[in-house]
Amino acid sequence: MDIQRSPEFLKAKKIRRWIYVGVAALLLAGVTLGVSRLKPAAPSVDKSTVWTGDVQRGLMVREVRGLGTLVPVEIDWVPALTEGRVVKRFLLPGAVVKPTTVILQLSNPQLEQQLINAQYQLKSAEAALGQLKATVQNGLMALQGTAASVRSNYRTTEMQAEADAVGYKEGVTPKIIADKSSVAAAQLKDQDSIAQEQVKTYAESMKSQLAVGEATVAQDRAQVALYQKEVDDLMVRAGIDGVLQLLPVEVGQSVTPGTNLARVADPKHLKAEIKIAETQAKDVAIGQKASIDTRNGIVPGHVVRIDPSVVNGTVTVDVYMDGPLPEGARPDLSVDGTITLEKLNDVLYVGRPVHGDADSTISLFKLVDDGSEAERVTVKLGRTSVNTVEILQGLQVGDKVILSDMSAWDNYDRIRLK
Repeated sequence: MDIQRSPEFLKAKKIRRWIYVGVAALLLAGVTLGVSRLKPAAPSVDKSTVWTGDVQRGLMVREVRGLGTLVPVEIDWVPALTEGRVVKRFLLPGAVVKPTTVILQLSNPQLEQQLINAQYQLKSAEAALGQLKATVQNGLMALQGTAASVRSNYRTTEMQAEADAVGYKEGVTPKIIADKSSVAAAQLKDQDSIAQEQVKTYAESMKSQLAVGEATVAQDRAQVALYQKEVDDLMVRAGIDGVLQLLPVEVGQSVTPGTNLARVADPKHLKAEIKIAETQAKDVAIGQKASIDTRNGIVPGHVVRIDPSVVNGTVTVDVYMDGPLPEGARPDLSVDGTITLEKLNDVLYVGRPVHGDADSTISLFKLVDDGSEAERVTVKLGRTSVNTVEILQGLQVGDKVILSDMSAWDNYDRIRLK
């Protein structure tokens, strides 16, 4: 049978029920709060997929690296010196040439005709000069003969006057004869002076006349030499010892003075043109040591020129070789260049991380617990090199850090390595 429950009993039962519900709610809230405050479990990373580096103290060599090519130190562009048309190509690119090696032959009939005309004009001027020399020489000889005759008469008359003067003193010769002889001698003396002066004046005049003729001949000879050189230049020569690299003209093509007909370079004397990132080129200086990797050997060198302009984010640096080039080195060969900037003594450094610019602050994972885990630390970087970076703050000697890209774990301060 049913037992009648009192109101007090029912009320107490209801209160107990609400107490149980309240306690359960509090427990659920507590558990939820505890779970929310728990840190997420550290993710696991395969140790074989990362690379690490040890923090060291000692000598750090700062270097910058760039790609480049070998180019000839001496490149000679052979221009067209005269107008002409290409009639023959004797060589093809790659041929070894000497300074006198003929590369191309040009044709210019008008120039060749000008040379022939100039040669005939020169011969005419030389003949005129020869005739002038003969004419003035004959004139000089005639004056010299006249002057000699006058001097002979003068000497004879002078001796007669001296004899008559002596005879007059001795009373043998009349005074009138002595005076006549003296006057005749004086007159011939003046004539002798005039004749000698005429010879001298004519000789000087002859030099002037011949100088004009010789100048005309010299001018015509120079004109012939100019035309002859232009005709000779129709045979285009290499100009230097080297290798013919480029021949940009074809047979039948007309060219004007200044047109580049060929490029010749010395393949034995090469330099490296290295492209250095503009952010790293600020510390590069003339004279710094460098090494050039030709992929068939490494050649030492030094910096000789730094391009003042930036092209496509890089600065071109010229490096001259200080040692012999390996076999197979040739113009336009791709090379790697490394330039030594400076040597830093007694500095704290580590291998360069994937994301680590100079004078920046980054976070790295430092290995802890015997390398089974790694925790994130803040590191201040200093000067950088190709493979190393200076540590200013955040690490100590002997610390081991992960250098590979860890951006996938940016949301974690700790990881496990397995």
